[in-house]
Amino acid sequence: QVQLVESGGGLVQAGGSLRLSCAASGHTFSIDGMGWFRQAPGKEREFVAAVAGRANNGYYAHSVMDRFAISRDVANNAVYLQMNSLKPEDTAVYYCGASRMYSRAGPIYLHDYDYWGQGTQVTVSS
Repeated sequence: QVQLVESGGGLVQAGGSLRLSCAASGHTFSIDGMGWFRQAPGKEREFVAAVAGRANNGYYAHSVMDRFAISRDVANNAVYLQMNSLKPEDTAVYYCGASRMYSRAGPIYLHDYDYWGQGTQVTVSS
């Protein structure tokens, strides 16, 4: 019903920047919120950032606050993640997710997302 296509990953040196993009297609009217998660080797997939509906404010993991910024273009069915001051510990596969409805706990849990992109690799060298 909904397909997500991600782009923008790559190799960057510490302190550099990358901008990830996620384009949604299909029955996008069913989407409420969108977010970004990441998964490093040997680690669980973890929350990075999310925005619900047409909200102006985003939610961020403490590890990326003041460095990453999420934005959403509802009209064009796209969400972005601007990543600045990248650190080696940011290295991971980044996934775009879309939720039909967030639970009472909010946008930080995997089970609240119904659709996922294929993931894009971000590698930050020291």
